Amino acid sequence: MIKVSVVVAVYNTGRYVEECAPSLLQQSLSADEYEVIYVDDGSTDDTLERLEKLAAEHAHVRVFTQANSGWPGKPRNTGMGHARGEYIQFVDHDDLLGHEALERLYEHARRNNSDVVIGKMSSTMVRPRRIFRHTVDACTVEHDELMQTMSPHKMFRRAFVEEHGLRFPEGPWILEDLLFVSAAYLAAERISVLGDYPCYYWMKRDDGGNNTRHRFDLRHGFFDNVRTIVRQIKDGTEPGDLQDRLLHRLYHVEILSRTREPEILAVPGDEQRPRFDEARRVAIEEFPPGVRDRQPAVSRLRAALLERGDFAAARELASRIKEITLTPEVGGLRWDGGVLTADVRLTQYRGDGEPLVLVERDGRLLLDPALLDGVPGAEEWEVSDPFAYAYADLIVKDRDREDWWYPEGDLDVRLEELGDGRSQVVAVGRLRLDPAILAGGRPLERGVHDIWAYVQMLGVDRHVRLTVEGEPGTTAAAGPAVLGEPARIAIPYVTGSGQLALDLEERQRRLADDLGRGLNTGRSRGRRPSGEPVELPLPGPLATAGAPLPVKVRIGASKKPVTVAAEIVGGDTPVLRIPDRIKAPAGRHPVSLVTAAGERPKAGPVAFAVVRDGRLVRLEGPAHEPSAGERLADAVGSNGQVRRVRRVLGRAARRIG
Repeated sequence: MIKVSVVVAVYNTGRYVEECAPSLLQQSLSADEYEVIYVDDGSTDDTLERLEKLAAEHAHVRVFTQANSGWPGKPRNTGMGHARGEYIQFVDHDDLLGHEALERLYEHARRNNSDVVIGKMSSTMVRPRRIFRHTVDACTVEHDELMQTMSPHKMFRRAFVEEHGLRFPEGPWILEDLLFVSAAYLAAERISVLGDYPCYYWMKRDDGGNNTRHRFDLRHGFFDNVRTIVRQIKDGTEPGDLQDRLLHRLYHVEILSRTREPEILAVPGDEQRPRFDEARRVAIEEFPPGVRDRQPAVSRLRAALLERGDFAAARELASRIKEITLTPEVGGLRWDGGVLTADVRLTQYRGDGEPLVLVERDGRLLLDPALLDGVPGAEEWEVSDPFAYAYADLIVKDRDREDWWYPEGDLDVRLEELGDGRSQVVAVGRLRLDPAILAGGRPLERGVHDIWAYVQMLGVDRHVRLTVEGEPGTTAAAGPAVLGEPARIAIPYVTGSGQLALDLEERQRRLADDLGRGLNTGRSRGRRPSGEPVELPLPGPLATAGAPLPVKVRIGASKKPVTVAAEIVGGDTPVLRIPDRIKAPAGRHPVSLVTAAGERPKAGPVAFAVVRDGRLVRLEGPAHEPSAGERLADAVGSNGQVRRVRRVLGRAARRIG
């Protein structure tokens, strides 16, 4: 039985066919459980030849071709017509699927009898979507966050699609995905979200040839298409709260984008003004007043200026809002039972560096008068609900894979009094980053992970990296940690720009750098004759939540140093444990640390080992100054003739005894 049909609309894809294909052809589902349907929309390059070669090499690949229609809608419809799978998954011709995407999506769909399954998206081009904070077994169109994700890159039950006659509009029809997906949402009885596995990677092509290049273009009936989608939603719902919430995304993105930065400032006025005027007509004629009235303060002001037709005031407001910044304050960075924890506060500031405030006047709460001074029609703009559509999220981004995850702990958006009738909206909370479970219940992958804050307050959305105190390029105040079983090295550090990052398993940082950097004056003697390991206290702390870290140490500076298995035990005072039996020549030798990531070239020693007669006499920190007695004992112990005399005397003593 074919479980899933993957439908890929293709046009002049060229070499990107081969870049996308492996992720489709090497799914964890067996090849007889799914099919890949390519529909070539009349390519004029060698794309069709490349596709036919794939089909010849893979039995579960099917290729269809048709005359050029100019848009993805018709080839997707053609693909649906040929699909044999229980479910249909749409993929753009230059994007990728996670290795287990189809298997996980299909199992989630069957388990919940889903009409639509929305898989977690990762991307170089779009911001994280809050809908993917959690996996959802079943919901309906009443789930507010569904409208955040309107791309077609989802899994649809084929019988559901046929029952409701769902098809994409054909020909050049911008926003075709919104029309199809909103119709599916309205018709679906059970919609599921898979948020614990990155299913779909929306990739940015280096030639700029992604489908999204046509996202806004008046030549393709953009605003007429917005009207069509709005009417479809209105026809499928009753006037009121639900309808207003479903239309919020269209209004905020497709209408108000014409009034705000960067577009209204970047596009020349003679080009932008017609967009503004057409957006105004659609806003007034198609959207119920409740959609506008539900907007947060700044967005509602933009809407008022739009409906008034005041293009100049909208541009002036956009120039002010553009200057608003979001400043993070991070304190108390620490490890708590294997979880990286910190207190976080996020505050908005105007372009002049002063906090963005609300002012109480005559029983009303007004948007910052200093921000709006000189913006016609914006005087004494009332903030009816300071928390409308407000949110604040912390997000951990995998720098290598473009995956992003929501750590534990919530940020609370609150109104804080400043005195004299002034207040400000801030986000306050705690970061709790657990590397053992953050990736959908699985450990984070090896690599560097950046910590971001995504915030919308008062209708101003910003995202920033968390910044921390500390010298750029150094380990952050929490210090490194050894986590889990098997043990993994986690090093929070301050980037060159002063931002917080977490290095897992020494992708860029090295634990040896931190252990060797400390002014370690410690010393530890071997405990003869027990044969127990010799322990050297290390610069700490080294947080721990799990087993000791197995390492290797290289003893000696020669071309053939002795390599010995050892371990590091974390704690407030971590220790390096080295066996006392060592096949190394007598003397004082540098000790370098070798973890799973390898030895850091030219790294300084983490210790010095004093060896005599194949035994580790003591370990010394790099900054330890041997006493006169120790130096004499080492010199005597390193003398070969003295050692031979000692061995002879030792044997004689044993015979006499």
